[in-house]
This record gives sequence, structure tokens and C-alpha cells, in this order.
Amino acid sequence: MEHGLDTEVLAVVAACVFLWGLVSLRFERANITAPIAFVALGLIVANGPLSLIDIDIGSADGRAIAEVTLALVLFADASRVNVRALRSDPGLPIRLLAVGLPLTIGLGTLAALVTFGGIDPWIAAVIGAAVAPTDAALGAPIFEDRRVPGRIRRVLNVESGLNDGIATPFVTFFIVGAAEATAHETTTLGSALVDLGIGAVVGVVAGVGGGMLLSFADRHGWGAPAFQRVAVGALALLAYAGAIELSGNGFVAVFIAGMAFGTALQRDDTKVLEFTDDAGTLLSLLVWFLFGAAMVVPAFEHARWADVAFALLALTVVRMVPVAVSLVGSGLNTRTVAFIAWFAPRGLASVIFALLAFDDLGSRDGFPVVAAITMTVLLSVIAHGATASPLARRYGRHADRLPEGRAEHRSVDALRTRRHTRRAAGSAAEPVE
Repeated sequence: MEHGLDTEVLAVVAACVFLWGLVSLRFERANITAPIAFVALGLIVANGPLSLIDIDIGSADGRAIAEVTLALVLFADASRVNVRALRSDPGLPIRLLAVGLPLTIGLGTLAALVTFGGIDPWIAAVIGAAVAPTDAALGAPIFEDRRVPGRIRRVLNVESGLNDGIATPFVTFFIVGAAEATAHETTTLGSALVDLGIGAVVGVVAGVGGGMLLSFADRHGWGAPAFQRVAVGALALLAYAGAIELSGNGFVAVFIAGMAFGTALQRDDTKVLEFTDDAGTLLSLLVWFLFGAAMVVPAFEHARWADVAFALLALTVVRMVPVAVSLVGSGLNTRTVAFIAWFAPRGLASVIFALLAFDDLGSRDGFPVVAAITMTVLLSVIAHGATASPLARRYGRHADRLPEGRAEHRSVDALRTRRHTRRAAGSAAEPVE
């Protein structure tokens, strides 16, 4: 019987997910995280000498999986980091998101212009914005290590939960500008702004409406808890698909819907996000596999010394200087600022932004973007994955020696992180306190 589905790819990926489920805890104790493992698995099974499967970077199926994954992750993270949750300690997150993130995008764009001589400014802006968001999943040991002060874990959690959604309009706008500048134009900058506006409106309506309806049904005992969790995942997809059907930006819609939903939901119950979390986790493993299978080798084939130089700048100066500037006057000591500045792993959002840029810009202009982003993400997966646990322990010992009245030890309200595998150093199921 003929199948439209590539069952060979499905079988290999499913086997990898199953095997990781069997041995994940043992590997994570050795600082081998799920992203590291699935990048390696994709690289091994889809490329020589094994070459068990063939996955194309421009695959429509791959892009669809990537887009749905980002939609679910944006919604879940924004729902968890909602307006009510931020009220007890908004200062540090606002500094990092309102000052640090725009500075990071601007400095990243400048770094791309300097390292890639002659590159179009719009393409440089795409690269700079795409590598700006951080990914909490790659720094899981930090959020799970109770020796790191709760306020520091909290601000890193809030930043990583919101900066990908905030960066999305920038990336979208810059891709449209790059497409116009390189004769791949499919829409105009004015149309892109209208799309962002439509997405925002759809997000508010879906998030507020969904939160109020779920709260109403919960008060009257209409919905079973298991199906309420499924309904939340469906709401995320509804916001995403509904915005696209109305010619809006689906990612902006789902991000704003998540924040609106978390704020409108009249109960503080993170279990309602469990299905969305689990679905996002599974799909994120597929995206990391796709990254290793289809993006790493082409990126290295097109890579130049400039890609390595940009990646090193992106993970250090481009991140650390804006963080240092944004935290001036915060009361945090130098080692704390350095700790926050270093733990900015680039992950899922950057990978998906690279796929979107490749699809819209074509291979000639898209491959340089993919190469720069891929090199940055690959170095980040290795460097941040390997250093998260040991540096968290070292910083935790330093924080223990700080006086109780220091800014690092200020008490903050509980805020849940995205769920991760339970580790020896702590439990991801526990809230940041």
C-alpha cells in the first residue's frame, strides 16, 4: 500500500524519541541534554556514512512541524509568564526585555554587518534578530538547581519565556525587508505591519475569550480536567491558524493569546498547560532532529570563518554588553550580571526563524542566513548545555555567601518554569520561589 507519509523518516524519528525516553535521565546527569542528543542523532542517521533517511532543509513538512512547534511553545511560555505573574518583581524582566533585547538585536545586526562584509543590511538585521531570543530548555539545570537564588532563576525564566515572542515581529519585518531588497518580495513592509496588527487583535480575542470561557466552564463543572488541558492546546492552534486565515501573523497572535489567556484565566493552575507542554516538547525534539539532519551539514558546507566569528560574538559580546547595560543600577553584583549574561542559550526559536528566512529568501540569500544562525545555535547547544550544571553549582555557592539583604535574595512570587526532566540537582516541577 502506498502512503503519502514518509514512514521511513517517521520510524527512525519515533525510534530515537523512544530510546531517549529510556535513557534520558542517565544522559542528562552527564550534561547531555535532549537538544544535544537529538541534534547528534539527526546528524548521524541522516548523513554519511549511515544516511538512513533523506530530509531536505526546504521540506514543507519540516517547516509545518517547526511552525506548529513554535506556536505551542510561544503560547505555553507566554501563558505561564502572564501579566499577573510579573507584578511582584517587574523591574529586572523589564530591563532585560525593554532595554537588553533591542540592544542585542541592534548589536547583533552590527556584528553581522562587520563580519559579513558587503551583506545587505536587511539580511544582517534578520540574522541579528533571529539569534537574539533565548531558550529555557537548553538551560534547564539552572531552573532546577535550588542553590541558584529564586529571583535569578525567575528573571531568566521570564526573559526566555517572552523574548522569542517579542523578537518575532522584528524577525518578520526584517525578512520582508530583505525579501524586497533581494527581489524575493512577496509582500510589502506596510502589509507586514498590517499582518502584525491583525495577529495582535486575534491574539487578544482568542486569549481573553478562551481564558474567560475556560474559567466559566471550570466554575460550573462542565469540563473534565483532561479535556480542559487538550482544549488549551487547541486554543493555541486556533489562535495561530485563525490569524493566518485572516491574513495576520500567526506567531504574534499565539504569543499575545498566551499572555492574554494566562492573565484572563481565573485560577493559578499550571496543570492546564500540561498537554500543550508535552506536545511542544515532543515536537521540539523533532525540530532538533531536523536541525541536525538537514541544517548542520549544509551550513558547514556554506560556512566561512565569518560565520564562526559571528557565532562567537553573538554568544558573548552581542549578549553580554546589552545585559550589562540594562542591569546598571539594579543592585546585582558583577558575578550575578555575568551569570545572567552568559546563560542565554539560542535554541528553538532561532532554528525556526532560520527556516522561515530560507523559505522566503530562497537558497542564494537564505543559505548565508541559515549558516550564520546554525553555527550560532550549534555552538550554543554545546557550550550552554555543557556549562549549565557546573556553572549553576559554582554560582549557587557564590550566592550562598551573599548577605540576605542583597538584591539577589529578594523574595519574589512563585512562577513555574516550562517542565523539564527531573534531575538530581532539583525538580523542574517545583516553582521558582
